[in-house]
Amino acid sequence: MFCRNCGKELTGSPEICLNCGAKPMNGTSFCHSCGAPTTPLTEICIKCGAKAAGDISPKSRLATTLLAFFLGNFGAHRFYLGKNGTAVVMLLLSIAGWSTIWVFGIGLVFLIPVGIWAFVDFIFAVIGRMKDKEGKVILKW
Repeated sequence: MFCRNCGKELTGSPEICLNCGAKPMNGTSFCHSCGAPTTPLTEICIKCGAKAAGDISPKSRLATTLLAFFLGNFGAHRFYLGKNGTAVVMLLLSIAGWSTIWVFGIGLVFLIPVGIWAFVDFIFAVIGRMKDKEGKVILKW
């Protein structure tokens, strides 16, 4: 990762750049991925193809991935990302599925789709394509 203000390479995910003192993702002069010079109007880095840093969510990709894996059927990862509407839908489908599973397996009608939905969300979280409620991609582990 590179500081978008001064272009210095950063280790880990620091809160401030030790070179210039700015928050690393606040600048617009350098690419956060490769350190190439950019302009404030740059949306995609010409050198490496990375999107502008404004599209990166502050949410944790690890937390999203773990919540999707362990509690995905209940929409926990979507609550974490602020997508409360779809999280409630997942939760209600799971509750309906588990409460009617004993009635000739009718609950499977609810559990299979929500399971597929949670699995797709898990894959998106792992590969870094999951977005938060503001449409920002979750990349930071």
